[in-house]
This record gives sequence, C-alpha cells and structure tokens, in this order.
Amino acid sequence: MNKNTYTSKFKFDRVIDTIKKDNVTETGRQYGVRPNLLSKWRSYFLNQGHKIFDTTPDQEMDRLKKRVSQLEQIVGKKEIELNLIKNFSDFNQSQNGT
Repeated sequence: MNKNTYTSKFKFDRVIDTIKKDNVTETGRQYGVRPNLLSKWRSYFLNQGHKIFDTTPDQEMDRLKKRVSQLEQIVGKKEIELNLIKNFSDFNQSQNGT
C-alpha cells in the first residue's frame, strides 16, 4: 500500500475546504484523501490551531536578547584575539630591536 505524504499547506487548505463545505467526504473524494484522515487533520486543527497565535512580544524579545548575547560573546572573543596578536607583535618587535 502506497503511503502519501502531504505538505502542511495542502493539509491546511483541505481542512479549510472541509470547514467551508462542511463535508469531509466530498473534500476527500475531490482531492483523493481518505475522509478519516481529513477528519483527523480537521480535529487536530480545531483543537490546536490557536497555537499559531501564541507568539508573544515577550518571546520575541527573549529571542532577540539571546541573539545579542551570542553576538557580544563573538565580539569579546575577537577582542581577545586582537589583543593577543598585538601583544605578540609588540613582543616580537622588542626582541628584534625594532
């Protein structure tokens, strides 16, 4: 038996079709998807669909703060590397009498 894989966009569109038409069987026939699978997608969407709106400004701010912290660490490492190179260069020049 061949198992189809469907994109999230396809699933979303078919669920919306079943809601608009209020007929899972007809939508299933139209797109070649088993009605029980469409019912499962629809049920999941109706129960979990609200989560797409869960992103809050606080979550976005936390993500941005984490990214700033990562970038600050990178800058700090680069400053250390530059100081080591400068110190090595100064030491090398003093050894060569330049």
